[in-house]
Amino acid sequence: MGILKGLKILDFSALLPGPMATMIFADLGAEVIHVESSKRVDLTRIMPPYDEDHEAFIHQHLNRSKKSLTLNLKSPEAVEIVKSLVQEYDVIIEGFRPGVMQRLGIGYEALKEVNPKLIYCAITGYGQTGPYSNRPGHDNNYLSLAGVLDYSRHKDKKPVSMGIQLADIAGGTMHAAIGVLAAALHREKTGEGQYVDISMTDAVFSLNAMYGSAYIGGNRVPQPEQEILNGGSYYDFYKTKDGRFFSVGSLEPQFRKLLCEALDIPELIDNTFNDSYYTQIRFKEAVHDAFLSKTYEEWLEVFNENFEGCVEPVLTFPEACKHPQLQARNMIVDIPKNDGSTQKQIASAFKFDGYQPVYKHVGAKLGAHNEELLSALGYSSEEIAALQENGVLE
Repeated sequence: MGILKGLKILDFSALLPGPMATMIFADLGAEVIHVESSKRVDLTRIMPPYDEDHEAFIHQHLNRSKKSLTLNLKSPEAVEIVKSLVQEYDVIIEGFRPGVMQRLGIGYEALKEVNPKLIYCAITGYGQTGPYSNRPGHDNNYLSLAGVLDYSRHKDKKPVSMGIQLADIAGGTMHAAIGVLAAALHREKTGEGQYVDISMTDAVFSLNAMYGSAYIGGNRVPQPEQEILNGGSYYDFYKTKDGRFFSVGSLEPQFRKLLCEALDIPELIDNTFNDSYYTQIRFKEAVHDAFLSKTYEEWLEVFNENFEGCVEPVLTFPEACKHPQLQARNMIVDIPKNDGSTQKQIASAFKFDGYQPVYKHVGAKLGAHNEELLSALGYSSEEIAALQENGVLE
């Protein structure tokens, strides 16, 4: 039993933002049906590496615990199936361009007539309105237009492509999840459904909380490597003698003192943010030079589990998987597979008192639950076979 037991979702999305949002819901106990098509294959299904059944690990992670239903949404019969499902699965998350679901006959207005309590969340790059509403884009495009990347780089250097997709996940996934839960709470109070319009560009623009507000309120334009948290201070990353890196976040005086003592530069302990830019640069250079004097392993001995000065090693992902803190928090779990074995995956990050995440199975094969779901709607075996033959279940 999960904390979101009773929440039932139809997921029409693909790739990352929508599927990760519905994965969060499924982990917390919601029932999710992933509506797919063999003619418009989710790219995460074909992204290597694969398991022994040639199923992509990325897809099996993002779509765990969800049921897979294949529908040709251009067919009237498929539209009727969706309308039948909406009677019970009254939350929809989709990631098509604006207008696509309406043209298919399963947009918000059409489905709201079937179920007035429907919560309908559309995740797009630029939102449902505005001159860019129908413009295609990807994570780096949204970050670019949101003003994030220009000051999130080194001076005279190009922006760096992130290893994680900030606009997709922090923008699309998390804002969609919050929006749907807010709408669900509103529905509990009023009985009213809601349309939730999530623009990944809007969402990531709102993440400019510190330097964006400084510009809008005080006309101070954020610059690369000029701000406290983007390399303009000693809050930064430092190379060791053997080419590894450590992160230094020792901003507060008590942490800076510990840092100076550990680096053996006690003469700079009194350095403050009120000092001149020259003094700040001098301090940063001293930290830089100090880190180059020892290897990664030697610094690990210095910045051990007893050090409280906000300095941590930059770990590889395999190292992160073995870190005692992440292991203690059970951040890698075994997810059941259909053959009785398990697959290791990244766990849900949510911890509740009295509720545990629900991990039913890895992402299902395409259309694995067609017969089960249609039978529950009252379709006979013969009718299901006819739908398959006529291309409705593609």
